[in-house]
Amino acid sequence: MLERELIRQLTVELTGIKSIVGTPGEIRVAEKIYDFLKGLDYYVKHPDYLMLSDLKEDALGRKNVIALLKGEKGYSRNTVILIGHIDTVGVDDYGNIREYATDPERLKEALRMKELDEDTLKDLESGDWLFGRGIFDMKAGVATHMALMKKLSENVHQLEGNVVFLALADEEGNSTGMLSAVDELVRLAESRDLEYMAAVNTDYMAPRFPGDDRRYIYIGTVGKILPCFYIYGKETHVGQAFEGLDANLLAAEILKEVDLAFDLCDIVENEASVPPISLSQRDLKSVYSVQTVNEAYLYFNYSTHSSQPDEVLAKLKAKAEKAFKSVLNKLNDEYRRYCLATGLPYRELPWEVQVLTFEELYSAVRAEMGDNIDEFLKKLKEELLRQNPDQRIYSLQVVRELHRHWSNKNPVVILFFAPPYYPHIYVKGENEKERKLLEAVNEAVAHASARFPYRFEIKKFYPYISDLSYFSVPEKVEAISALINNMPGWNEIYSLPIESIQKINVPVVNIGPYGKDAHKFTERVNISYSFEVMPEILEMTVKLLLEG
Repeated sequence: MLERELIRQLTVELTGIKSIVGTPGEIRVAEKIYDFLKGLDYYVKHPDYLMLSDLKEDALGRKNVIALLKGEKGYSRNTVILIGHIDTVGVDDYGNIREYATDPERLKEALRMKELDEDTLKDLESGDWLFGRGIFDMKAGVATHMALMKKLSENVHQLEGNVVFLALADEEGNSTGMLSAVDELVRLAESRDLEYMAAVNTDYMAPRFPGDDRRYIYIGTVGKILPCFYIYGKETHVGQAFEGLDANLLAAEILKEVDLAFDLCDIVENEASVPPISLSQRDLKSVYSVQTVNEAYLYFNYSTHSSQPDEVLAKLKAKAEKAFKSVLNKLNDEYRRYCLATGLPYRELPWEVQVLTFEELYSAVRAEMGDNIDEFLKKLKEELLRQNPDQRIYSLQVVRELHRHWSNKNPVVILFFAPPYYPHIYVKGENEKERKLLEAVNEAVAHASARFPYRFEIKKFYPYISDLSYFSVPEKVEAISALINNMPGWNEIYSLPIESIQKINVPVVNIGPYGKDAHKFTERVNISYSFEVMPEILEMTVKLLLEG
């Protein structure tokens, strides 16, 4: 068994370093982990197996910690990757006790002065919980990996196979740490003759509903894509309202069709992805006037378990076409009634349903302008990059510029993707690595079930966006092409190391500490499960993966 007190000690020490995403604290916590590993006898003997690795093109100079441990029992290329992120969200939600947010002992006393709900108060007084920013998400998980690396390094002669540990920056932001580490993993495999078998994360695990007492292990992970809609209507004077098409009305109907639509959920093995939910909706009119709105924009958080980018495009294009048709029917119906009431002659409005993907719009404009459109877009992109815009706004402005050069000025909806993209990973047991991971986790959980009084449940998809997504990407060419060709900023403001991810291509599992309220000021981790039970499941899973 791993040392319970060591895990607790490391958890508190890591929590004490305020490593808010996008701050120098991320560097300090990386150095803390590096120094701990550097002090182990194994890395005194093998200093070249341990490194602080710079994130690519990172203005802050943030770093990942990468540690290789090579087993000495026989010779095996089999390698398990352990990952954990070392950054946290901010502490403003702690209000007037934010100075104690990363000090679990002092925070406990400060929280007693707050009005807390019954469940939090009970946990606070139980003595079996530690509170603090990042203690649950996910310093406790990283501490467990560190303790496991210590134990394995002290018994390396009994270890068959190899372990690579990644302590990753920037998970709470843009996953720059993981995306930087992917190429490093490929180089490490090539230079040290490694065969990656699986990736094991120890990110947090929480109750799924009030009163939920189960402990979850997740084999696989949810994915996320960000579909966007640019709506171009037809402007008019408010006094002649039926001579135009209000872009806001069309945007609202698209929102109605897509937002929380259950039929857009992926249902796999009795698990449903969260339905799409809007993250932004706005019109693009910058000043007050009595001209109606002719441009609007909205985008959605779209979770996936099985749908690939090309399938998401097809589903949302159908939704947008349905919304467009509904709006035209409404306009004609309202106009007919208005004409009847006012004695005006009624004539069906001229608009038609028109929904295009970004790729289709680009093809249409290029057919009219040839290479000239690329020159216009190049100038715009250079100007945008000088302004360092939000990636979503960059993408929108490219779409607007492209549409500006199109001769067709009838109302239209343009569907495109913006960053970020997180592939889902569905572990079906279709190949040897997947089968081995499923068997290892099942055996480790069965062993824990016999020893500890908990209700365990193995599920297929880790439900929270995490770095696990970047250990595999869709193999279908159409899926990747649909993503790249419909993301206006691809290889300019955003890209993924697709070839390197395809070389790694391993199944994933999350074996996390148990706690509550990640990203809330009541964030806390359960001591007895997280520092004793979870580490045992983790250690056994890793050893089973490396056997044979």
